[in-house]
Amino acid sequence: MARPKVHDEALRARLLERAAAIAFEGGMDALSLRRLAADAGTSTTAVYSLFGNKAGLVDGLFREATRQFAAGLATVEPSDEPAEDVVRLGLAYREYAVGEPHLYAIMFGRRDEGLPDELAEDAAATIVPLVDAVRRGQAAGVLAGGPPERIALACWATAHGLVSLELAGTVPPGLDIGSWYEDALRAMAAGWRV
Repeated sequence: MARPKVHDEALRARLLERAAAIAFEGGMDALSLRRLAADAGTSTTAVYSLFGNKAGLVDGLFREATRQFAAGLATVEPSDEPAEDVVRLGLAYREYAVGEPHLYAIMFGRRDEGLPDELAEDAAATIVPLVDAVRRGQAAGVLAGGPPERIALACWATAHGLVSLELAGTVPPGLDIGSWYEDALRAMAAGWRV
């Protein structure tokens, strides 16, 4: 009879969730395999078995953050109103960031070492739905011409900037990004209309 798998996907998910929280609270320097194992109620052997080493764990965190972010953006089905799709993608962006701030910080935080090519490509691909929406808007004659990647990046930067301010708690007193975030996205999209 086969031996039961002790280090399964449920443990892997729990370790990734706890590792993201540790890194979010104290930075990547606070993340040690020993601390992670203790916090997750498992052994360092389990962590090594599932991730190999700390670099493997960090890559696993980034991979999971990217996967979840891409899945959130994929919930926005392309419609016959591409300018509205740009806004809806911005809303999905914020929904992910606010719902998963630990993973968002992993994905968009500073990395002292480079990403493996595969992970960098996966992360770069998350903007593709936005580029596609802009390209469709240009083809329909409702969004300005020019390289669609540049327009998409400007839209992305608006969403990223507002969300980053919100999550960092650096919004000036009396302002609440959540209450006017969609208005800001709509104004930005309107600026690209022809």
